[in-house]
Amino acid sequence: MIPKRLSRVGETVRAEISEMILRDLKDPRIGLVTITDVLMSPDLRQAKVFFSRIGTKEESEESLVGLTKAAGFIRRELGRRLRLKFAPELRFLHDDSLETGARISDLLRDIE
Repeated sequence: MIPKRLSRVGETVRAEISEMILRDLKDPRIGLVTITDVLMSPDLRQAKVFFSRIGTKEESEESLVGLTKAAGFIRRELGRRLRLKFAPELRFLHDDSLETGARISDLLRDIE
């Protein structure tokens, strides 16, 4: 079970990163991504940021490259906005749960 503080900080980080992607980042490689989840390490120094993007695998990989390049800017802004003791080191990971869910849904529909 995730402690409440880790969960709260992760949700706040998720909301702030989503806001930055929407308003501050201009990299066209990122595209229309959705930050689906943020898992914080127990010491709050590292964060796994899960994102999804509807499209091809190549577009998702492009988004990953763009987000990885912007990680320094995002980290600096998080430190400034959230006033945490340490701004977490960000690691972006593609979340394919939406595609998996859609594929399972299609398979179930085919069985009927």
